[in-house]
Amino acid sequence: MRILLVEDDPGIGMAVQDQTLAEGHCVDRVTTIADARACLHGVTYDLVLLDLMLPDGDGLKLLRDVRARGSNTPVIILTARDRITERIEGLNAGADDYLVKPFDLDELSARIGAVARRYAGNPNPLIRLGPLEIDLVSRSISGPEGRIDLSQREWAIFEALLQRPGSILTKPQLEERLYSFDSEVESNTIEVYVSRLRKKLGWDAIETLRGLGYRLGHPGTPE
Repeated sequence: MRILLVEDDPGIGMAVQDQTLAEGHCVDRVTTIADARACLHGVTYDLVLLDLMLPDGDGLKLLRDVRARGSNTPVIILTARDRITERIEGLNAGADDYLVKPFDLDELSARIGAVARRYAGNPNPLIRLGPLEIDLVSRSISGPEGRIDLSQREWAIFEALLQRPGSILTKPQLEERLYSFDSEVESNTIEVYVSRLRKKLGWDAIETLRGLGYRLGHPGTPE
């Protein structure tokens, strides 16, 4: 997933960023509301991790503005504000989850996964796709020949297609899943990883619609 992390505390920010990067997500980290607004204006994110007490204001204002624009991007609040009234306020402002600092990074990962599955319309962590069984929690795939191992980038592309079955994703949309702002985009990266996925999952696992993009197909038996 492409995640926007809005957190000004260096220690927490680095820990959360390292955790999410290690799990194969693409993460852009900013420390102010102003920078968060700029990111949200230019990039389509799958999830926002939002601190509330930021140098230039209250993160709740940003959240309310995001929802007022009609955006349904999932938002998980990460904050030291632990009173029940504050949690209620955050959820009523449009947050999908509310996690109080200090929190366990593995719990954060579990909440990220749960929120992402709900937004994809499939809260079940197990998906059956042709001969493939996909576990979204462990990020594992089993086929007729046993376990199929994917690299982090292969999984990122496959997950993007899984989250929007039947939809066509353009090459730039898939590139957003792989690259943060400070990364250099290679011109043929998507083609390379799609080819690798087809070899592992079956040549019809991903459809190419010439001039449009890619769509989840109907996996057969991998080579």
